[in-house]
Amino acid sequence: MQEQKLQGMYFEDFAIGQRFVSPARTITEADIVAFAGLSGDYNPLHTDEEYARNTAFGGRIAHGLLGLSVASGLASRSGFLETAVLAFLGLEWKFREPIRAGDTIRVEAEVANLKAMPRMGGGIVDVNISLLNQKGVVVQKGSWRLLVRGRPNGGQG
Repeated sequence: MQEQKLQGMYFEDFAIGQRFVSPARTITEADIVAFAGLSGDYNPLHTDEEYARNTAFGGRIAHGLLGLSVASGLASRSGFLETAVLAFLGLEWKFREPIRAGDTIRVEAEVANLKAMPRMGGGIVDVNISLLNQKGVVVQKGSWRLLVRGRPNGGQG
């Protein structure tokens, strides 16, 4: 899949099957600690190596919601969301594999459905999202429903 860097997209610029790939980002120990502080989630699975070593994961893992949050930022960096999204309407999300400090993750996205909503200033774009690690393993995945701005003048010009 070839990376596309686009900005300033309108609803009319999206097509079903269109794909986007984000830049990659390495999850750090600092990310996990900062997310625990920001969210207030100090579950020992994320914060206590000795505790986590005795779980099915064999060591500490990042918060699942940290992965989702980073996926959102990576999708934005890919350009297809930047300046386009008027509202995040909903999501369905699955946590499939752990993310650990040192993992480098990226987003692969594919437009699944489009629905024009002129009265709302654009349309709804459903996007299938996969969050992959450096080994190409899908660690999280799901679908996002976005309200995307329409081209000024009703798509003319």
